[in-house]
Amino acid sequence: MLIGIDGNEANVKKRVGISEYAYELLQQFRKYQISNIKYQIYLKNEPLSHMPKESENWRYRTVKPRKLWTQIALPFDLFVHFPRPDVFFSPTHYAPRFSPVPTVISIMDLSYIYYPYLFKQSDLYQLKNWTAYSARKASKIFTISQASKNDIIKIYNVPEHKVVVTYPGIKFKTQMSKLKTTAQNSKVLKKYGIEGEYILFVGTLQPRKNITRLIEAFAKIQNKNKDLRLAIVGKKGWLYKEILEAPKQYGVEDRVKFLEFVPDEDLAVLYQNAICLVLPSLYEGFGLPIVEAMSYGCPVITSNVSSLPEAGGEAALYVNPTDSNDIASKIALLIKDEKLRKELREKGYKQAKKFSWEKTARESLRVLESVVK
Repeated sequence: MLIGIDGNEANVKKRVGISEYAYELLQQFRKYQISNIKYQIYLKNEPLSHMPKESENWRYRTVKPRKLWTQIALPFDLFVHFPRPDVFFSPTHYAPRFSPVPTVISIMDLSYIYYPYLFKQSDLYQLKNWTAYSARKASKIFTISQASKNDIIKIYNVPEHKVVVTYPGIKFKTQMSKLKTTAQNSKVLKKYGIEGEYILFVGTLQPRKNITRLIEAFAKIQNKNKDLRLAIVGKKGWLYKEILEAPKQYGVEDRVKFLEFVPDEDLAVLYQNAICLVLPSLYEGFGLPIVEAMSYGCPVITSNVSSLPEAGGEAALYVNPTDSNDIASKIALLIKDEKLRKELREKGYKQAKKFSWEKTARESLRVLESVVK
């Protein structure tokens, strides 16, 4: 059996969200190869050095032109180049048009349906139209939570058996086995200009992440916590200007640090040393930073909406994401209640163990094989 895969999301240097999902699945597919399965990874550009190495059963195919790649270049190549894959997997919302090969896609969430005003018009048009087409065309649809599955069935009117939930895993493979020493921790924190106690946020800077309201909530407790800082980790997404201006608006510009992209080894240190992670998103397909934080003993505060209670289980504190007072009171509670922090750490370790990329990949592969059969 030959499985074709769109590898473009994985073939980037700085991976977050769907890029991390695509990369981890490729790594696991390559690691746990089965003799009767071969893979052909389709790319717009040559594979970067972090991509899995080629072997007899693992090949890359660079297809040009890059413009409208999913709509023109990829479908044309699937028609004219042999051997054709028996099934084609796209870790994105977009299936190739006019493909002779049965296709499986991934839809992380439908935030663009529920919060269209939070997206640029060009992105919104593409997400709405291409995803609708791909959902109809696909043989199966992967998603990363039951909440997202329910949304996909409702919005795209597809049968329940067509949508398969495969929870994502944890990015940090070593987890608690290689925690850094105090000196190493201090060096990393100094590198990012973090002194004293801090609250952590991890996620792309975009309106759906509700970062402006988090900053507002942080401002409400800063008078009683003069040395407290808020560290915001995440690259700029879209419509982020209001987010960057929020600290000045709420009078905490000297206590909020935007760290942009942070490599995994440094992010692990930030998780380990934070008072808590706060992820007050309005909507998430899963909320992977929740599980990552828990795997490093970082207590979590998150929203009580969409898929976030699936990720956090009984190991998180939940807030109404539209209420800055609620967010502020939960943060204040964790700051002063050491016993509660310890309790959440212990529950968090157990919750994090439920998720692994190996499990995600094996379940995904089983579905791909079923499509071929």
